[in-house]
Amino acid sequence: MLLQLQYLLLVLIPLLSLLFFFFFNSNSNSNSKVPKSYPLVGSFFAILANRKRPLPWLSGIMQVSPSATFVLRRNYSTRQVFSGDPAVVQHILKTNFSNYGKGHVFNRTLTDFLGHGIFNIDGDSWKFQRQVSSHEFNTKSLRKFIETVVDTELSDRLIPILSSAAKQGTVLDFQDILQRFAFDNICKIAFGFDPAYLLPSLPQAKFALAFEDSVRISGERFSAVHPVIWKFKKLLNIGSEKRLKNAISEVREFALNIIKEKKQRLGEKESLDSVDLLSRFLSSGHSDENFVIDIVISFILAGRDTTSAALTWFFWLLWKNPEIESEILNEINEKSEAPVFDEVKDMVYTHASLCESMRLYPPVPIDSKEAVNDDVLPGGTVVKKGMRVTYFPYAMGRLEMLWGSDWAEFKPERWLQKEEESWKFVGRDPYTYPVFQAGPRICLGKEMAFLQMKRVVAGVLRRFKVVPAFEEGVNHEPEFVSYLTSKMKGGFPVKIVERDHLRHDETES
Repeated sequence: MLLQLQYLLLVLIPLLSLLFFFFFNSNSNSNSKVPKSYPLVGSFFAILANRKRPLPWLSGIMQVSPSATFVLRRNYSTRQVFSGDPAVVQHILKTNFSNYGKGHVFNRTLTDFLGHGIFNIDGDSWKFQRQVSSHEFNTKSLRKFIETVVDTELSDRLIPILSSAAKQGTVLDFQDILQRFAFDNICKIAFGFDPAYLLPSLPQAKFALAFEDSVRISGERFSAVHPVIWKFKKLLNIGSEKRLKNAISEVREFALNIIKEKKQRLGEKESLDSVDLLSRFLSSGHSDENFVIDIVISFILAGRDTTSAALTWFFWLLWKNPEIESEILNEINEKSEAPVFDEVKDMVYTHASLCESMRLYPPVPIDSKEAVNDDVLPGGTVVKKGMRVTYFPYAMGRLEMLWGSDWAEFKPERWLQKEEESWKFVGRDPYTYPVFQAGPRICLGKEMAFLQMKRVVAGVLRRFKVVPAFEEGVNHEPEFVSYLTSKMKGGFPVKIVERDHLRHDETES
C-alpha cells in the first residue's frame, strides 16, 4: 500500500503541477520579478518552472529588487527571505547571530551525510569543534602545509601528470584533477593520511565516487519539488535515496578506517612528531567514533570541494582573459626566486584575481539560516520564527549596486590600488563579499585556501597554459551548477600546452 502511495505521489504531483502551471499561465522563465503567489500553493509553479536554473532565476529577481531583498512564498505556510543586502548579511551572520542558526530544515536534509559535523550544527558542539579546529590554522601550520604538503603534491604528482598530458596531447578533466589534488592535500594535513588519489593512472577509488554521489544527491534534496518526495524514497529505500544510503555507507567506512589507523599510531607512541586535526580531536576525550567520523567527512568536504571549485572557474576565466593571465605570469616570474611560502604570500595580483573569480563563481553560492525567534531585518522585512533567511553570494557578485555597471567583467583591478610601481590589495568587507561567510562562523581555512590556490596557480602557469577543450568549441560557456558546493557541469576538459613550446612557436613565427 505504501509503495502504491509513493508512485501515486510521484505521478500526480508533477501532473497537477503542470496543469496548474498552464492554467495560471505563469511565465516565470522569462520573468525576473518576484513570481505570483497563489492560495495554498504559493509560488510553487514558478519554482517548478525554474527548478533546473534556480541560481540565475533567483539572481534575476534580486537584481531588480530595489533593496536586493525579496520574500518567496513556497507554499501555503512556508516563506523564505532571499537577500543580497550587506546590511542583512551582517545582521544574520554577526549582529543577531544568536537568532540565526542552521535550523531544522538544513539539519534534517544533511544529517544523513554530514551528521553532527561542524557544518551542520549549532550551539556547544559547534563551538567545541571550531575551537579544536582553530589550532590547525596558525602560521606554523600554514607554512608547513604550503612548503611540504602542497609543494610535494604539486611537484611529485600534479606537474608530472600535466607534463605527460602536454607531451601526449591528451584531454584531461581539470576539475577532476583539481579535486584529486585537493583531496590528497586535506587528508595529509588534517588526518596525516595520504590517499594517493592523484596518481598517473587517475584511479577510480570507490570512496571518491561515493563521496561525489553523497554531495550531489544530498544537495539535490534541497531542490526537490517537495521534501516529501525524497523522504518517501528514503523510507522505501528506492531510487536516488537508495544510492545515497549506499554512498554514505562507503564514505563512513573510509572515514572509520582513517580513524582506526590514527588511533593505532597514537597508541604506538605517546605523541606524534606532527599533531594534525584528527589527532587533536581523538585526544580531546571524545570516544564516540560516529562523532569523529562526522568531523572527518566535514573537513574532506571543505578541503576537497571548495578550493577545487574556485580553481576550476579561475582557469576558465584566465583562458577568456589572456591579458590577465599575462599579468599573473609576470608576477609569478618576479617572485620565482623567493622561498615558496613568501612567494605565494606576496602574490598580490594573483590574490586579487582569485577574489574576482570567486565573486563571479563562488564555491558556496548560496546559504541559509533559520530564525530562532521573530525578527525584523534591516530594510524592514519581517521574519517569523522558523523562517529561512538566505544570503546569496552568487547573486551578490552580480549586483550593480555593489560592484558597479561593469559587474559582469572579470576585473582584478577592482581589488587593487596602485602604489608607485606596485599593487596594494584592497579587500571588501565580508558582508559585501561573503564568499567565506562572515561573523563568528567565518571560514577558518580562508588563508589556507588562498595559499594553496596561489601555489597551484604559480606552479601550473609557470610551466603550462591550460586550454579548454569543450566539444562545442572555443565559445562554449560551461554551466555553473550547485549542490552543496559549486561545480562546472560535465567537468572541465582541457589540453595542456608547455610554455617552452609556446615560446618556440612564437620564435619561429
